[in-house]
Amino acid sequence: MKTSQSTIYSTVACNLDQHLLQATLPLFASEKIEAIEWSFDTLFKVKNIPDWFVELLKTYSQANRLIGHGVYFSIFSGKWSEDQTNWLRHLKKTANHFKFDHVTEHFGFMTGSDFHKGAPISVPYNQSTLALGRDRLVRIYDACQCPVGLENIAFAYTLDEVKQQGEFLTKLIEPINGFIILDLHNLYCQLQNFSLSFDTLIKAYPLDRVREIHISGGSWEPSDVHPTRNIRRDTHDNAVPDEVFELLKLSLNRCPNLKFVVLEQLGTALYTSEQQIQFQHDFDRMQNIIHQYLKKNTPQISNTFLPEIKSSLSLEIPQNEELAQQQAELSFILETAKNHSDAHEKLRQSSLASTDWKIENWSAYMLETALKIAQKWKQGW
Repeated sequence: MKTSQSTIYSTVACNLDQHLLQATLPLFASEKIEAIEWSFDTLFKVKNIPDWFVELLKTYSQANRLIGHGVYFSIFSGKWSEDQTNWLRHLKKTANHFKFDHVTEHFGFMTGSDFHKGAPISVPYNQSTLALGRDRLVRIYDACQCPVGLENIAFAYTLDEVKQQGEFLTKLIEPINGFIILDLHNLYCQLQNFSLSFDTLIKAYPLDRVREIHISGGSWEPSDVHPTRNIRRDTHDNAVPDEVFELLKLSLNRCPNLKFVVLEQLGTALYTSEQQIQFQHDFDRMQNIIHQYLKKNTPQISNTFLPEIKSSLSLEIPQNEELAQQQAELSFILETAKNHSDAHEKLRQSSLASTDWKIENWSAYMLETALKIAQKWKQGW
C-alpha cells in the first residue's frame, strides 16, 4: 500500500471470498488499493478468520484506511431483536480490535424471516420511522465510536419516494452528525426505472454530507406487467457500466467532504479470469478518474462527521409494534405472492392499506420487482 497525499482514496470492497480475493490480488501486489471496505458482519459462517486476512485488515487499519460496511443490522425493523443486540456487541468488539475510519449500514429493513435472510426494502418516510432510525444510528455510533453513515437504497416503489430519500437521509443522520454513502449505481437504477435526469435527482441529496461513493454493476430484468420496460437491478454481478463512470466524473466536484470511492462486486460474479481482469480494469478506470480530478483540485475536508453533541441512549430500546406487524405482513406477501396481481390484492386487504406506506400509489412494475428481490434472497445471500 503506497502512502498517498490524496484526500480521496481508491478503495475496494474486500471480503473473505476466494474469487474476489483472486481478482484483487494483482491490485494489492501493485499497491494500487489505497483503502479497504470490509463487510464485518458477513463472516457469521466462518469460525476462524485466516491470519493473513487479519494481517491485511490490520495493515489498512493502522493506516486509517479501513472502513466497515454493515449488511444485516436492519435499522428500520419495528421490532428489536436479539440478533441486533448481538450485532452491536460484535461491532463493538471488532471496532476495538481494528480501527475503523468510519462505519456504515444500509438504508431500509431486511425482509427475511431471520437475521441473515431477505433483502433491504424501504419504509414510509414519517416521524415514527425517523425516530426509530435515529435511535439505531446512535446505538451504532455508541458501539464503534467513529463516524457513522447510511447508504442510499436503489429500490423504490414510486417516483415521490425517490425524490424524498435524500431529505429523509439528511434528517436521519443529523443527531450524530452522520454522513451518506452515495451509491452511484443505486442512483443509476432510479434514473433508469423512473426516467429521471441526473441533475434533477442529485439536487435532492445533501452532497456536503457525502463521505463515501460506491460504484458497481448490475443487471437488466424484463417486466411482465410493463413489457416495454426493462428494470435496472442493483445486483452487483457485472462490470461497472460506462454510464456509472460518467456519474462518478459528475459527482466528484459536488462532494466537498468525499474521502473514499469504493468499487464493489460480488465474488459469485468473479469466477472466470475474464471477469477478474474486467474487475481490475474497472478499478484502474475508477482510480484514473479520481487522479485526474485530483490533478486539478485539492479537496479540503471540513467535517469530521463525529457527533457535535453526545446523544444519550435510552435504556429501553424504542420499538414500533404497528410497524413491525406491517413489515412482517409485507415480507410474507412479497416472499409468497404468485405474481404482481396476487401481491396487489393481498396488500389491498392488508394492514398496510390506507397508511403511510401508500401502497395504493406503488408502481406495478416496481412491486413486481420487489417480489423478485424478496423471493430471490429469502434463503439468504
